[in-house]
Amino acid sequence: MHAMDILIDGYDRIREEVHAAVEGLGPDELSARPSPDANSVAWLIWHLTRVQDDHIADAFGLDQVWLTQDWQKTFGLDLPRHDTGYGHSPAKVAKVRVDSGDLLTGYYDAVHDRTLGRLREVAAKDLERVVDERWDPPVTLGVRLVSVLSDDLQHVGQAAYARGLVLGR
Repeated sequence: MHAMDILIDGYDRIREEVHAAVEGLGPDELSARPSPDANSVAWLIWHLTRVQDDHIADAFGLDQVWLTQDWQKTFGLDLPRHDTGYGHSPAKVAKVRVDSGDLLTGYYDAVHDRTLGRLREVAAKDLERVVDERWDPPVTLGVRLVSVLSDDLQHVGQAAYARGLVLGR
């Protein structure tokens, strides 16, 4: 396997788990929070998708799917346009409500498709390209791709756990 095949497999696994986490949940279940300070399934899936969208767009010099495909308007959240959920307070988490899991998976699938499209075009040498000089050492494309993969897998795992708590009530 080549590095890109491994990354594509990893990102495909996120997609599978995103769909599994929201499947069959209604709006109240998607927005339910195990405690007032906890995140909901809806927020977790929205956030991990926003992070992937934001970071992949930045790494490849693209505009975010959130904006170019009007997902920001479709979701209609009372949040700033470029908000990814990073550092959200419990009050902001509560603002992420959706009418169905289809909205979450639709946005995720659009981001996933764009991510895989870019990954299929990347050569091994491209992984060494610096994409963020604000860190020491500077972040390469390879490190950024693994970072997003790791973050998204953690959040989708949290969403699966939150789903279990919601359905176990």
